[in-house]
Amino acid sequence: MALHVIVGTGPVGTATARLLADRGERVRVISRRGAGPEHPAIERIAADAAEVDRLTVLTEGAQALYNCANPAYHRWPIDWPPLAGALLAAAERSGAVLATVGNLYGYGPVDGPMTEQTPPAATGIKGRVRNQMWDTALAAHRAGRARVTEVRGSDYVGVDGTSLAMMVLPRVLAGRRVFLPVDWDAPHTWTYIPDVARTLVAAATDPGAWGRLWHVPSAPAAPMRELAIRAAALAGAPVPRLTRMPYPVLWLGGLANPFVRELRETAYQFDRPFLMDSAAATAALGVEPTPLEDALTETVAALRR
Repeated sequence: MALHVIVGTGPVGTATARLLADRGERVRVISRRGAGPEHPAIERIAADAAEVDRLTVLTEGAQALYNCANPAYHRWPIDWPPLAGALLAAAERSGAVLATVGNLYGYGPVDGPMTEQTPPAATGIKGRVRNQMWDTALAAHRAGRARVTEVRGSDYVGVDGTSLAMMVLPRVLAGRRVFLPVDWDAPHTWTYIPDVARTLVAAATDPGAWGRLWHVPSAPAAPMRELAIRAAALAGAPVPRLTRMPYPVLWLGGLANPFVRELRETAYQFDRPFLMDSAAATAALGVEPTPLEDALTETVAALRR
């Protein structure tokens, strides 16, 4: 029974903790407030993960250290560098594998499906922050100072998710109009949160997965309109009323709201096809994507509760 240390209690951190605990592993979850899922095998610790010495002590003897943290969207350039640095330093000192949850921001706008070999061409600050984190971790791995891996998913679908889809679905189920700056008919890859947890654990515990990044196995792409219509049908809700918000409205909204302001940088992800190829992880790690219908069924059931 190995020890696994998880930093962050958001949707992915919580799903990863439960997955490992249900497998009979020892799990230590770290957050500023000592939050986390309740389970006999899960120890919840209140600590600042950016404090290297404290994090190192909490990681001693662990098989893996999971970076499931997610600072406030508008504070990524400020909060990520010291936090990522502390996580990498703790992994180096303790010998634990550092497994990080990433995203697709680092690729920037791409024509065609993104693979793990797609060049990191982000011009936005958030994408550059994520690229620097991975470059630094990979350099430590190649220098023999640490063992690292990273898994990247597209926009999340799943209970407690915080993606754009999870902003849309509650309104759809309530029969309310949805007004967002998206092309409702552009194909889009959706990643189910439990599949992120399964891929993260598989990559952290397989030596063959270390030293590279992986895309989380995800179901075939579907436009957001289709996602909304299928969710409404599952819930017995009215046909969704979906309206595209003009970009200038989004821009003006960002003047008063820091979160909306940050959405300007990633608006390109929803005005064209946004496709992620995840075949490599399925082939190498044996993780099959959850069918979108199953993911939506579970998500809708949870939202209705």
